[in-house]
Amino acid sequence: MTLPLAFDILQSGVRLSLICAVVGLGCAFILIAVILRSSPGNERMRQISGAVQEGAKAYLNRQVMTISVIAVIIFLLLFFFKDHATAFGFLLGAFCSLAAGYLGMRIAVLANARVTQAAASQTRTAALRVAFNGGAVTGLLVVGLALLAVGTFYHFARNMVGNDLAVRSLVGLALGASLISVFARLGGGIYTKAADVGADLVGKIESGLEEDDPRNPATIADNVGDNVGDCAGMAADVFETYAVSLIGAILVGVLTVSNAPAAIVYPFVLGGISVLGAICGILFVNFGGGKPAGVLMGAVGMSALVSAILFWPATHQLFPNGVEIAGKLRSPTDLYFASLIGLLMTGIVVVITNYYTSMHYRPVQKIARASETGHATNIIAGLALGQHATALPVGFIGIAILLSYNFAGLYGIAVAVMAMLSMAGIIISLDAFGPITDNAGGIAVMSNLPKEVRQVTDELDAVGNTMKAVTKGYAIASAGLAALVLFGSYVEELRAHITSSGKTYDFQFSLTEPKVIIGLFIGGLLPFIFTAFSMDAVGKAAGAVVREVRRQIKAKPGILTGADTPDYGTCVDIVTKAALREMIVPALLPLAFVILVAVIPQLGPVVLGGVLVGTIVTGLFVAIAMTSSGGAWDNAKKYIEEGHYGGKGSSAHAAAVTGDTVGDPYKDTAGPAINPMIKVVNIVAILIIPIFF
Repeated sequence: MTLPLAFDILQSGVRLSLICAVVGLGCAFILIAVILRSSPGNERMRQISGAVQEGAKAYLNRQVMTISVIAVIIFLLLFFFKDHATAFGFLLGAFCSLAAGYLGMRIAVLANARVTQAAASQTRTAALRVAFNGGAVTGLLVVGLALLAVGTFYHFARNMVGNDLAVRSLVGLALGASLISVFARLGGGIYTKAADVGADLVGKIESGLEEDDPRNPATIADNVGDNVGDCAGMAADVFETYAVSLIGAILVGVLTVSNAPAAIVYPFVLGGISVLGAICGILFVNFGGGKPAGVLMGAVGMSALVSAILFWPATHQLFPNGVEIAGKLRSPTDLYFASLIGLLMTGIVVVITNYYTSMHYRPVQKIARASETGHATNIIAGLALGQHATALPVGFIGIAILLSYNFAGLYGIAVAVMAMLSMAGIIISLDAFGPITDNAGGIAVMSNLPKEVRQVTDELDAVGNTMKAVTKGYAIASAGLAALVLFGSYVEELRAHITSSGKTYDFQFSLTEPKVIIGLFIGGLLPFIFTAFSMDAVGKAAGAVVREVRRQIKAKPGILTGADTPDYGTCVDIVTKAALREMIVPALLPLAFVILVAVIPQLGPVVLGGVLVGTIVTGLFVAIAMTSSGGAWDNAKKYIEEGHYGGKGSSAHAAAVTGDTVGDPYKDTAGPAINPMIKVVNIVAILIIPIFF
């Protein structure tokens, strides 16, 4: 009985995963219908929500046009200098990455006023469910589109150009997804944090206004930014991480596993199963009860449990007699344990990031306490927390690499990464929950609803801040593992290319080789240069917003008394132009670094290998430190605003606002953008092997 089952799943595994993807997309459209049936509130609430929708839509339309020009140039280069399949793969990856972000953002801005109305007329649980369902649409869209894009492209490319070229052309799809993700992350991050910092510095500190006060000229831009940065940016980010991990696992399977068909099918099967797990997690939130943080964490646990149970029979049916990997026979149980490590890593990263960024634990409270003695001590405490927060995630990543490699070699690491990323459906639901609740709170304030409504949305927003930090930690940790798989693919692809041309492969990636050390230094430098440009971009744009808000308040003093209406559109226009202008240089840096190393004869493939590893190592540390510090600074401010250490208006609160403005570009621009940047470096390195080497 086992062999026919194994044969069936081998033949239909990819198709079954595509069916699961379609089921996930179907559930997303059901959730959209459920959200739209909810009341969007009174006319004032609808007006504010509409203004946010228009601002977000206008920005994303302009961003799509800007990115499309660059995408067309790269498409033509791949079409004429690589191969047609890779070029069209690039186009598909870029389109789906943009679509995931755009559609997720559109639903988020439709959900925000409905969350406010649920908080006002129903209960906290009702508001939680509306916000979560809005985020779940994005989560299901990300995994559904990623599975469909990779699976459909592979199916058609295999029939047209053969299996080998089809697998290699998938790298083009990965590049399209990753490059667009860098632009979306940077552009959205610059937008949201420039508006946020500008609104906070002038509104809160200089003018004594509340969060999202309608008298603040930058408040609409701030709420628009939450959507284009946290919804659209994160959706594009995790879409590319998911797609790249799936493609990386397929590539490693072809290069290292003797039974290549089963090795190709297995990552698809893991992804398809986890769509079902994500749906179970979504049902858990909609029918469960309890505190918001507990319910959301329970959904993650439910999703992981369903996946872990279903992975067992799928693995044993696909590999009934085991599989030979790098010359060694591995049992199906070995592969199952490798997949289990990926699921466990998701839980571990969630717990660790939650500890360092939730206001319920000591690290955030320590920053809040440090705020009592001034702005400088708040900044010092936040920076220190970010450094501390790197130890546990990196330690567990090392353990995961060691164990998964022990179970199934490099393919085992790829399986662990794919299992970890297969949880993206439920994890992204948590992330998009954050900006929806943030916008809901803003609508409550701008609509002059009772303070009790704002208290409900603030409680959900504090949970949302932690969930956003958790998601970023998850994306970064998985990126570190995925990049290692891509580096392994680079080495194997380089070996295959050299030997296929009749030459002897004699490259040594040894630490005793000076070229490797040079590459490590160059690669280690890239994340620092990248984040420097990103932070500069936010600083420039935020400065422009600050000057505009001050100008309006000085020109129309009646704004602060409510006699005059602020010009919201000018601030929206300032951050839109600044974000689109400033994102170009840092987004193209990874491409420039790789190509420059490749074209210089004295450097070449060995130095480039060092560049890849150096970028992975320093990028992982910098990204974790930045996102952890930023999330902790934000919740330290909220902890004080709840009444601790003097509450709102105190000197501690002013210091916490300063810390939060520093943390904003840390956690929402520079830090998370490192994640796709690492993968762009590795993917481009794989693509250029036949061109330059």
